[in-house]
Amino acid sequence: MEENKFKFPTETVELPSKGLLYPEGHPLAGGTIEMKYMTAKEEDILTNQNYISQGVVLDKLLQSLIVTKVDYNDLFIGDKNAILIASRILGYGKDYDFMYNGESHTVDLTTLENKVIDESKFTRGTNEFSFTLPFSGTPITFKLVNGHLENKIDAEIRGLKKVNKTASPDLSTRMKHIITSVGGDTDVKLIRDFVDNYLLARDSRALREYIREFQPDVDMNITITSGGEDLVIELPIGVNFFFPDA
Repeated sequence: MEENKFKFPTETVELPSKGLLYPEGHPLAGGTIEMKYMTAKEEDILTNQNYISQGVVLDKLLQSLIVTKVDYNDLFIGDKNAILIASRILGYGKDYDFMYNGESHTVDLTTLENKVIDESKFTRGTNEFSFTLPFSGTPITFKLVNGHLENKIDAEIRGLKKVNKTASPDLSTRMKHIITSVGGDTDVKLIRDFVDNYLLARDSRALREYIREFQPDVDMNITITSGGEDLVIELPIGVNFFFPDA
């Protein structure tokens, strides 16, 4: 049999970041990524109980589907979401059935669009952005989360929970990694002290909301009719997202 007789069909997926978060020369700097269609190999990944129990099944799936030669952990959250949606479409089609308030609904996943971003706020390959905390008036800078940073955050949270099983350090730990300077000072110890002792809860919430609106991502808001009225909800991704017959 010829080595290349069977070739995987692929599709090009547009990234919400438009590649702006990646430096010149990076495989994703062009703002697109190439993915292949799902095969039996990927279905094996989806049913791998070890991956499921470790909470890494979707990451393993996406890594298997990405054709572009790239470090998977370089991907930013919003770009990863676009790949997740694309992989579902390439695997099982565009129609996704879900339940909401006891009613069955269907959404065409191809109608989901990338959020419009203000490109003037981005400098190619620079992952640092300015924000003034609205209540304290403190100027800070922050960075968006990619896979490398997510892994660091998760590792620290796991370590803290081993020391204190009743602790809930998720939010504060995330803030300590996301904030890159406070009042122009980039000292890590100062940033951590600021988060623990001086970051007001309402400022923390304001920053999280700003990042949610600011960062490149897929617009997951959809309109459904429920109880006789139109509602705008965030697309619920349940167990049947990759198991349509579940």
